[in-house]
Amino acid sequence: MQKKNPTLHLLLLDPSQNDAEQVVSLLRNAGHATRAHRVTSIEDLEESLSTQTWDLFIAKEVDEELTFTACLEEIRRQDKDIPFILLADGFDEEKTIAAMKAGARDVLPPSALPRLVLIAKREFAGLEDRRRRSRLEGYIKEAEKRCQLLLDSSRDAIAYVGEGMHIYANHTYLELFQYEDVDEMMCVPLMDIVASKDQDALKDILKSFNDQDTEATLNCKVRKSDDAEFDVVLSFSGATYDGESCIQLIARPQVDSELEEKLKRFSSEDLLTGLFNKQHFTEQLDDLREKALDNKAKGAIFYIEIDHFSAIRQQYAITGSDQLLAETANVLRGVCGKEDLLARLADNTFAVLSPQIEEKQAAELGEKIRKAMEEHVFSVGAKSVQLTTSIGIVRINENVPPTKELLERSHKACSHVRSLPDKKNGNGVYLYNALDFEAGGRNEDLLAMLQQALDDNRFKLLFQPVISLRGEGEEHYETFLRMVNNDGKEISPIEFLPVEEVEPLALKLDRWVVLQNIKSLASHRSKGHETRLFINLTHHTLADTAFVEWLATALKAAKLPGDSLIFQVTEDGAIQHLKQAKDFCDGLAALGCKVSLSKFGCALNPFNTLKHINAQYVKVDGSFTDEIQRSDEARENLKAMVTELRGQKRKSIIPLVESAAILSTLWQAGVDYIQGYYLQAPTTEMNYDFSESD
Repeated sequence: MQKKNPTLHLLLLDPSQNDAEQVVSLLRNAGHATRAHRVTSIEDLEESLSTQTWDLFIAKEVDEELTFTACLEEIRRQDKDIPFILLADGFDEEKTIAAMKAGARDVLPPSALPRLVLIAKREFAGLEDRRRRSRLEGYIKEAEKRCQLLLDSSRDAIAYVGEGMHIYANHTYLELFQYEDVDEMMCVPLMDIVASKDQDALKDILKSFNDQDTEATLNCKVRKSDDAEFDVVLSFSGATYDGESCIQLIARPQVDSELEEKLKRFSSEDLLTGLFNKQHFTEQLDDLREKALDNKAKGAIFYIEIDHFSAIRQQYAITGSDQLLAETANVLRGVCGKEDLLARLADNTFAVLSPQIEEKQAAELGEKIRKAMEEHVFSVGAKSVQLTTSIGIVRINENVPPTKELLERSHKACSHVRSLPDKKNGNGVYLYNALDFEAGGRNEDLLAMLQQALDDNRFKLLFQPVISLRGEGEEHYETFLRMVNNDGKEISPIEFLPVEEVEPLALKLDRWVVLQNIKSLASHRSKGHETRLFINLTHHTLADTAFVEWLATALKAAKLPGDSLIFQVTEDGAIQHLKQAKDFCDGLAALGCKVSLSKFGCALNPFNTLKHINAQYVKVDGSFTDEIQRSDEARENLKAMVTELRGQKRKSIIPLVESAAILSTLWQAGVDYIQGYYLQAPTTEMNYDFSESD
């Protein structure tokens, strides 16, 4: 399922409806569903601020009753955290400073709209960070309470020591040393509970504690309150208690150290290869990351995948492929150094965590691993096998992201190998470069990859049912495009190049999608089904004057009626190309085809678009589905929208329905159709049983 960016709730101060709509469109194209409101008076602003949470305010410098300074004053009066961006005519340094002193986060000329998008994204991200920090502070307080309860009830004997004195001891610790209550324990120095012969060793450990990363253990004799001695293992680690740095002390009875070491090794080992498992690797990566953030360490992750392993497994079965995996582990051991941590993360995925390695050394080690795998002759029984690997490398430094993102980057880097011009089949090394993965950082290599996928027919279609809530018994599916990479994995369009910005390729892909759908639908309808398909088109096809004539020929050849196809375009695409969209829809209507307007409801005046676009279906933006589950106001807004659509004799569709809990709300709102993973995930076949939904 696609992860959606959070909805951006936007306030606008702009005398021009068209200019305000342009700003909304730019922000939507930047990746956020945008819910906008254009304020027209101070009363309107007061009500908007008091009844809803807003994420951003973009204002023009206007010479009217409601000025940007009045807006800033009202925001301050209501004590709202809303980033404010001013578009100022006669832009100069003096005006910028004055506006920022008044509370604006940034000032720029109205013509600088591309820069406005970047600033808006920056401010929204900053707001999200502030909100996240507030939530985290609450979570921390709650976690501290829970930790205290866990400490108090733990079966481990735990104490905290500051400047040699006990500052906390739990019930188990008091019982172990036979003290009545915690106040009595607070008067006892740590040194006094350790036998005389072990006190020098204890002093050395206490002297070594300079920060929270320090850990140590001491096998020693300790004394109870009655001076009886017994053997324990004291574990020391840096900690904080009540906001003060201290030492956490855990006292445990001495056990067989050899047995303990074996148990520890088994819990962290991959049984097939003898390398570490993913859990242990992640724990060690966490530790290295924490040190890197404090500039105390650096390193690199090597994410290693055996190329075409699904075909290898099919050829050599599970037993044979397991032999190859075990032998791969031996190759890695032979190449990597003693300080490198080797792990098996998944079926055919290995990883190496190399501490204190420089970028050049990392590239050299990656190439060394790749070459060793390529040149090694593997064996399965009497057969010799050759394997290659794709290796992604990610550096670990003081700017390291969270561990989960770090692993995602390493996976991306590994996958990126196969998009390189000369590495279509893998067998390469790639050092992660963020520039290659930025939304705007398209390059000829990615275009070539997409064109090659089209030439090799490595695109496929998936079908997801669109179900009537009114029991009309119709069979509808929406089709989705997927690209298949060299390893047979499906890739969503959001993960590869956004082809909508590359006109020739977008037009070619649109026609490929339509033609494949016509073939699939003709075959499906020949079995007695009255199925209709929703087919998504890019905005480039709206201006393709030859498309309707081409479509007429394709429908005639397949003997399909025009009303079996419903062509879907986005609200934003229609707004930006309104005249072409109107002519396009009129041309489709002449063939009997229907039109659906998707991602509907985010424009300042969404129903204005429907005055020009003859759309029989309207698919509401998916952000509404999330909001109506959390807000009464959002539910009322959706109900009003659906009621107006019904009054215009247009069918409404709600996407992203993931649970049954939302169905009653949608029914009461008057929604016509629903779609989502709760009903069925997209599949390669049109196999949904529509009779069950009647």
